[in-house]
Amino acid sequence: MNRRPHWFRWFGVAFIVIWSLVPVYWALNTSLQTDAQVSSKPSNYVPPTPTLSNYLALLTGEGETAAAIRQSSINILIECTLATVITVVLATLAAYAFARMKFRGGKILFYAVLATMAFPAYTTLIPIYRILSTFGLVNTYTGIVLVYVSGFLPLATWILYNYMSSLPLAIEEAGTMDGASRMKILWHIVIPLALPGIISTAIITFLFAWGQFLFPLVLSSDLSTQPLTVVIAALQGRHVVPFSLLSAAGIIAIAVPAAIALILNKYIVSGLLAGSVK
Repeated sequence: MNRRPHWFRWFGVAFIVIWSLVPVYWALNTSLQTDAQVSSKPSNYVPPTPTLSNYLALLTGEGETAAAIRQSSINILIECTLATVITVVLATLAAYAFARMKFRGGKILFYAVLATMAFPAYTTLIPIYRILSTFGLVNTYTGIVLVYVSGFLPLATWILYNYMSSLPLAIEEAGTMDGASRMKILWHIVIPLALPGIISTAIITFLFAWGQFLFPLVLSSDLSTQPLTVVIAALQGRHVVPFSLLSAAGIIAIAVPAAIALILNKYIVSGLLAGSVK
């Protein structure tokens, strides 16, 4: 009776892994082939003569497509980095205030912040666009970063709130007895103890920002601010681009978040698990 559930569990895991990785492998396989090899029949399940020419064409070559990929890569790095830094700083301050400071309406305000996560993103898209348009922030880094921060801040605050609530209060009380101010306690005691949670929050925020498509698609209409995810999708509609080149661009787009998830996975797991236990 115990073998059947065990076998079924492994079958489910294998199915999910194959379902998730086969498209990635096929994109990688296509990106390592020439246009003639991609068009050949039957299809090549393994690159006959693996080549990095498509990646070199995008990263160092000339032409409109290569220039668009390079500029959009810079855009997405700037937007994701700025959004992550601002979100983590604000979330750290807000989480500490909600977890440790008692003030009138604190609980109501905290749950109101969390309630914003229940709204579908597309319901706020048009109002956000009109607000940014009024202030001249459409097609700017500032506008996109502000939208990212407003969207990710509630989740980041919730993660850090749970983490800071789990920290022992006695350490902070000892700092207060030694004459430390609230900001000194936060900077010298709370932040070092909450560093795993802060790192996990930063990683999650960066990955969420990297995967954004709908908001930058509407809020950035030219290459000056469009991220890599939007440009790759636009290339299929406005240009005749070989599948091998598009596949190489797709692999470049997923390389950064994949590397972060694989290398820093322990920080994500440890930060979320530690912050979930009070």
